[in-house]
Amino acid sequence: MNGASLRGAVIAATQELEAAGIPDAARDARLLVAFAAGLPKDRLTLELDSPIDRAALTRLEQAMTDRLARKPVSHILGGREFWGRWFDVGPAVLDPRPETEILIEAALAKPYDRVLDLGTGSGCILLTLLAERDGATGVGAELSEEALEVAVANRARLGLNRQAVFTISDWLSGVVGQFDLVVANPPYISLPEMASLAPEVLKWEPMSALTPGFSGLEAYEAIADGIGEFLTGNARILLEIGPTQADAVTAIFRAVGLAHLATHPDLDGRDRVVELQRTS
Repeated sequence: MNGASLRGAVIAATQELEAAGIPDAARDARLLVAFAAGLPKDRLTLELDSPIDRAALTRLEQAMTDRLARKPVSHILGGREFWGRWFDVGPAVLDPRPETEILIEAALAKPYDRVLDLGTGSGCILLTLLAERDGATGVGAELSEEALEVAVANRARLGLNRQAVFTISDWLSGVVGQFDLVVANPPYISLPEMASLAPEVLKWEPMSALTPGFSGLEAYEAIADGIGEFLTGNARILLEIGPTQADAVTAIFRAVGLAHLATHPDLDGRDRVVELQRTS
């Protein structure tokens, strides 16, 4: 790839990604060029007429090779923004999605002091909720040791070592204590749906974070089983769901005595988060 300036590099990268059928080619090209040049993404526009040096061009060529192999941009950059903060990601964790910010928004709408995040992954949900609420503390439960390493790194960088504890746990098996807010973005894609996922997801993200089994509901059933003993009086539970799962997930938790408060849609109008509450 040749380009005497950063602008030329963006144009060339966009054309190459478009030719390969990469979605959002122009956006990805700008992110990769900024990364290669060592610039914040918001600074790139101001520097487009600057020359691209040989070292930056070499980094860009490697980044382009990775992207053309459908490696997610976040894995190339080493992380991504979520609710205005940078989180390390990688093949051990699910990439934070914009849709998950719907869960954050719903959680922040009411008070909480003690948070349990089941299947914490990168820690983006728990750490965001603690960073946004002074005095709140919480536990992130995760079965994967590799994922917890990512979460611990994110905790340290955000300065939340005193507020957040991470523990190895198969859903509730290793959890101790009671909480007034329980959150989770569990795997919910059914096995028959897996083949339809984009290569960036299917090839690069952990299967355990994507599908729990044939129906896609197995993780919700595991969470519902025994959740009551971990909840304070009127504790809330916020669960990210697939767009067709609201009724089924609500029924699973109603069966263990929780009341349905709301189903929150994402920006496309699809059901995205189920909110439930323990009734005293």
